[in-house]
Amino acid sequence: MFGECHAHIIMDGINYKAAVALHETGVCEAAVRRNLEAYRTAGITFVRDGGDAHGVSKRARELASEYGIDYRTPVFAIHKRHHYGGIVGLPFDDWKEYEALVKRAKAEGADFIKIMVSGILDFSRAGVLTEEGLDRESIRRMIDTAHDAGMAVMAHCNGDRVCFDTLEAGVDSLEHGFFMEDETLALLAERGTAWLPTFAPVTGLLGHDRFPEAEVRKNIAMQAERVEKAATLGAHIGLGSDAGAWMVPHGQGTADEYRELQKVGVSDQSIQETEEQIRSEFRR
Repeated sequence: MFGECHAHIIMDGINYKAAVALHETGVCEAAVRRNLEAYRTAGITFVRDGGDAHGVSKRARELASEYGIDYRTPVFAIHKRHHYGGIVGLPFDDWKEYEALVKRAKAEGADFIKIMVSGILDFSRAGVLTEEGLDRESIRRMIDTAHDAGMAVMAHCNGDRVCFDTLEAGVDSLEHGFFMEDETLALLAERGTAWLPTFAPVTGLLGHDRFPEAEVRKNIAMQAERVEKAATLGAHIGLGSDAGAWMVPHGQGTADEYRELQKVGVSDQSIQETEEQIRSEFRR
């Protein structure tokens, strides 16, 4: 079985707020073990987490060897205050604070730095984001600072302009990457940056009447078209389901994501090579 290259063990795939509440006074080890067991049962031996603000992924890494899992985590993600990201990490207001958070993550044993540079999909309106994201200079400074600290960078990123700027700044892996256009896809392939297109959190919405079905399907179709094009360009496309997101269970979500990648022509070889790239680059 391939590894899971984008997970959030703090989440449960059902109710984010209830899942986080379990850890508000300290990490709930039983919940962590339950999710690690789901990966072991699924035959998954590599997991890269996207971080959280409660130390849950850090504890998961400490326990993971008991389940035969190589677990990597940024400990927490970093976002600019008043922008998307509080769900998985800690905020900064100025560059001194950002640098301090990078140092803190490294001191706490982070395997890499996770940054948030855009919003998420507005699932009610296809092709629309909740916010456009950070400016080019801010993105570059975030990535450069992490690289200067000797850390690889995983970036939550959507939207063509923001994805182009993030790739151009030298990010090591691009997460989600919805709505990239041809020039950006070409840059993705040229740079050899690992891309985790995370279909599962969107396909998981189908059939639940949570958002307009037609709009959800349009987002899926747009991402499928772009992933298929990127695959023909030789882009490094990997398997990361955003496990823990709503209707993306740990273990099963990885299998669901794999099925979506197969549909759009991403080869097993690409998935394997991208996972090996992530294993190599995203480590202490």
